[in-house]
Amino acid sequence: MRSTTTLALLGAVVSVVAEPVYNNAEINVTVPRTPIQNDYPPNGPQLPASPPGNKSYEYIVVGSGAGGAPLAARLALAGHSVLLVDAGGDHGRLREVEVPSLYIGASERNELNWGYITRHYANETQAKRDRKLTYLTPDGDYYSGVDPPEGSQMLGNYYPRVGGLGGCTEHFALLPILPANDDWDLIKNLTGDQNWDAQNMRGYFKKLEKNEYLSSRDDVTKAHGFAGWMATSMEPMALYVPDLKMVSILLSAASVMGNQTGDLLNTIRKYVSGAADKVLPSNYVQGIADQLSKFFEYDINNDSPNRDSTEALSRIPLAIGSPDGKRSSPRDWIYDIATATNADGSKKYPLDVALHTLLTKVNFDTSAGAKPKATGIDYLYGESVYRADPRANSTGDTGTPGSISATREVIVAGGTFNTPQILKLSGIGPADELAKFNIPLVKDLPGVGGNLQDRYEVGVSVAASSNFTLFENCTFITTDDDPCYAAWAAPSTDVLAHGAYATNGIAIGLFARSSAAGPDHDLWIGGVPGLFQGYFPGMSRTVVTPASKNYFTWLVLKARSRNNAGAVNLTSADPRDTPAITFHSFGEGDASRQADADLDLKAAVEGMKWGIKVFDGIEPIVEGDGFERVWPPKEVSTDEQLEQWVRDEAWGHHASCTCPMGADDDPMAVLDGQLRVRGVEGLRVVDASAFPKIPGTFPAVAIYMLAEKAAEDILAAAN
Repeated sequence: MRSTTTLALLGAVVSVVAEPVYNNAEINVTVPRTPIQNDYPPNGPQLPASPPGNKSYEYIVVGSGAGGAPLAARLALAGHSVLLVDAGGDHGRLREVEVPSLYIGASERNELNWGYITRHYANETQAKRDRKLTYLTPDGDYYSGVDPPEGSQMLGNYYPRVGGLGGCTEHFALLPILPANDDWDLIKNLTGDQNWDAQNMRGYFKKLEKNEYLSSRDDVTKAHGFAGWMATSMEPMALYVPDLKMVSILLSAASVMGNQTGDLLNTIRKYVSGAADKVLPSNYVQGIADQLSKFFEYDINNDSPNRDSTEALSRIPLAIGSPDGKRSSPRDWIYDIATATNADGSKKYPLDVALHTLLTKVNFDTSAGAKPKATGIDYLYGESVYRADPRANSTGDTGTPGSISATREVIVAGGTFNTPQILKLSGIGPADELAKFNIPLVKDLPGVGGNLQDRYEVGVSVAASSNFTLFENCTFITTDDDPCYAAWAAPSTDVLAHGAYATNGIAIGLFARSSAAGPDHDLWIGGVPGLFQGYFPGMSRTVVTPASKNYFTWLVLKARSRNNAGAVNLTSADPRDTPAITFHSFGEGDASRQADADLDLKAAVEGMKWGIKVFDGIEPIVEGDGFERVWPPKEVSTDEQLEQWVRDEAWGHHASCTCPMGADDDPMAVLDGQLRVRGVEGLRVVDASAFPKIPGTFPAVAIYMLAEKAAEDILAAAN
């Protein structure tokens, strides 16, 4: 491997203080702030970085993630001139991005990673109870764990985002799950915009999906699309069946859900016992896979009336193309549109992409007596200008300034952390906060930056007595001769031929309602072959590695969390600086939120207990296979202990809602039903910050759908 050091896990090089062992999964990791990493060339062409040209555009879209990229694509395809701006570069063909199994490595690539440091709690005593808390050591490294080197400075909770073309769709776990109908109807009722109706919004999903795991005949509820830009596939169960330890866990999960699994378990044992090497003979794999799949047949994206409340243990659709096994993201759609040419070689669509271009503020025409009108943006051009980038200078006036104008609209799609920062730097936000930094006020909108919401996630993990075999020969591109990468990269129309790297590893998930739930699912519990303990610098070193492949995690995601006490606040008027981000988890510091916090804690504990029950019920297929719970340690067992564990350890990575839509008479509403910023003209927000409540279980598809509606609204206004 091309690297100046020998240890590189999932693309990031780290030093580890203590190697995880069978019965010890404590986090104790030290990594450089800017890890040394492999330098494999990209697998194909990428857009070059360049500043905006010397011309104006009808629309400027700031941010190329799940909101901005699809929106820019739709506007350009409709014939409007569009400038898509992103502070990062295009790295969509890197191995860690394209290969589904390496998504955690993508979160640690220096070129991609905007490594925000956030706080779950403002109270330092409570914050320090988190076993993955990150510190800055005297040597300038990041340490995560409970025993920092003497003299270390407490930082907070690591929250990786992507600065680059495609945004967080370049590192997310590829789970294209629809939100609930109630999520859309809430917005419809708040704003009065009837186009947010759930059935209308379903039409946008059909427009963007390219379903590759069903035929239109098999789509019995007419829920899916088959000609869109987002490929969805279902990994074959035959990929997992040879891993008998994983099969034993899946059978236990099916049994806990009330399925009769004994006959299949005995059949597998019979086949294995007759094999000298105690593995499932290959001629039985597909038949066993077909029988196992019957326990998980539910299509979670169906359009039945009770879809959002039906408890289901199902296989998970993935945003992966089939049969090539590559990540499917809007980055590829943008690349195709931006590089498309006519027969004579001229540019086909009026879309320009300006990379390494950090917006510093939106400009307004504030002529006397008129409502302020967005007219363009100021920017800084240069690589690693924004200080969430680990390579950025911590001080100094980096970047070359410039300006560009928009004749119709500016659309901000910077994401939940950056969009409120951008609005505030532009003079839109709480007047008292802007005054602290001498930012001229354009419009006093006190809701900008508040209402920050996230999921609560926590893992329940076991260590097996020997490695799982799904990733048996994989080196996770730490060597040039990684056989799993070679299999993934080799052209083939056989999905199975691409092997383990063509999956994100999440075979099945439970969609459930806790005893604290409303009418819709509030729990998702997914099975992950690895030790998943949350986000911290160097996390790839502990999930699954060449030397450690014996962990399995039930990842509990508490959806519909009730807490909206978080906030994103400026730390300076310098657009290079990152904001202060505090979630105030479980309603920290507000006694009026305690009842809601108790309900969220109760639900998360119920999810953990389901995972523990599955592990306790495992019947090994091969004699001698053992499983021991290591995270949380098995000594953490009572409801009270599990509740405290959740309070200490829960994390999230779906931050949302900091520039929410709302009713006309709501003083905290930042946007109207068409995503227009209130009190000004020519300015919209199209990203996760726009939701009033965090939607569903996974946000990517919800944001894609929001972008499709925004495109329709903008095109209707233009016409």
